Amino acid sequence: MMLQQWWLGFAAALIFICISSQFSLQKRQCVYQVNTSEHKPNTRENHKYVTAGNVSGSVQECENTRCCVGYFLLIDGRTVVDLLACDVVEKSCPDATCKTQTRSNRGVKCVCNTDLCNGNITWTHTDQPQLTYSYFVDEVMKAVVILIGILLVLCLMIVAAKWRNSFKDKQRSLQAVDGCVSPPCSCQTTKTSEVDTADVELQQILGRGYFATVWQGKYRGSTVAVKVFPAGGRYTFASEKEVYELPLMKHAGILPFLGTGRKAGDSSWFIVLKFAEYGSLHSFLCKHTTSWMLSLKLCQSLSEGLSYLHSDLHRYGGNSAEEHKPPVAHRDLSSSNVLVKADGTCALCDFGCSAILRSCSGHHRWQSHTTHKGYRQLGTLRYMAPEILEGAVNLNRRWCLMETDIYALGLLLWEILMRCSDLFEGSTLPPHLLPYESELGANVTLRSLVTFVLHLDKRPSIPKHWELLPQGSALQEILTDCWDFDPDARLTAQCVVNRLISFQSRFSDSSSGL
Repeated sequence: MMLQQWWLGFAAALIFICISSQFSLQKRQCVYQVNTSEHKPNTRENHKYVTAGNVSGSVQECENTRCCVGYFLLIDGRTVVDLLACDVVEKSCPDATCKTQTRSNRGVKCVCNTDLCNGNITWTHTDQPQLTYSYFVDEVMKAVVILIGILLVLCLMIVAAKWRNSFKDKQRSLQAVDGCVSPPCSCQTTKTSEVDTADVELQQILGRGYFATVWQGKYRGSTVAVKVFPAGGRYTFASEKEVYELPLMKHAGILPFLGTGRKAGDSSWFIVLKFAEYGSLHSFLCKHTTSWMLSLKLCQSLSEGLSYLHSDLHRYGGNSAEEHKPPVAHRDLSSSNVLVKADGTCALCDFGCSAILRSCSGHHRWQSHTTHKGYRQLGTLRYMAPEILEGAVNLNRRWCLMETDIYALGLLLWEILMRCSDLFEGSTLPPHLLPYESELGANVTLRSLVTFVLHLDKRPSIPKHWELLPQGSALQEILTDCWDFDPDARLTAQCVVNRLISFQSRFSDSSSGL
């Protein structure tokens, strides 16, 4: 039985890799060769073919066509290659092989629609001379052998990993049968006592959201925030509760979690959280301007909270039991989902759309809870990264959701810095604006955002006079590196933290305005 599973896993892995490699070759590849003989007849300008695609040795990867072309000269009864390349003339090429077409009394051409098909010409007339050109068969065969070797190695690695995991699972099962106590699952949530409804007093509504209503209340004599979910919000409640109850989920940059409960009678659930005195970052920036040092404090604490959320942490207790906080992607970062505490630092909250990027089963939990169809509907529209707007998020890449968080982080840093009076000394400090509000208006639409952010690759305006400030270029760099169009080019949250820490020593606060 074990052997059968091994071979099934091997076959599945091989098929998956082969199919993946096949679909990854999206661009047509053609044999590339240009006749450089100084004495060749009918010399032509071949520059347009040279620029038709990237050339690597004797292979050209086509940019704008699916057709390969071959031009051949007839010299003294012999067929000589004039040009082999990606086609820039023909609009269609129905043949899989390169069948000759009459070009002139001195030459022929052929077009075809498969990779490297122009390396061999197929004569349509029996009286035509035999082709003397031969493609570098040995090199092609070597490349094919190397590719097959790489695929086999990858298959063996995958099978070995599956076998190892299967062996560990079998060991755990045997331990359980023998009465041995196995280590607890490293991803299990922290056991939290339910909050007694009688201990919670709701006083006044602080805000209403799509999924829940937030109240200011009292819990055991302390002022708290109580997030109440209606009966229809059970899934969002469960998702947020799961994130808050992860092991090691305690950090100054994450709003402290006190417990959960269920209201009797109306089938609603609630989460009790520590109260943040200044409310949301959005309301704070609307009411207050900031100094350079306070701006740094807000930016740094916000980035530290996100870095901790993204981190993969392991801790071993005294009984050798492991506690594990897997990486978590927030997925709905906005100035309304960040709170400002009494000490002037930020704390993350609202994890109803968040995704835990690893689970006990070894699968990514967010893959099962997220579909391609519904993905774009999650999060706040104006903070969505270009790849989300495009619907091109690669859900097979584990870190893709963290990269979308970094894009939103860049917009939040911009919001904070745009309310820093020290960065506008001698000029009018603008009122608080949401990202793209000045460019697209207060009620941004998906269509306008796609055009501006995705097609035009535009971002919120950075004041021109910042270039004259000592820290201006560094500020612009950190923003542009966060909201870069290419997700792979964006910073990590920890890298943002490190850069902001360096600002404290390089650009210290002063009454003269830096």
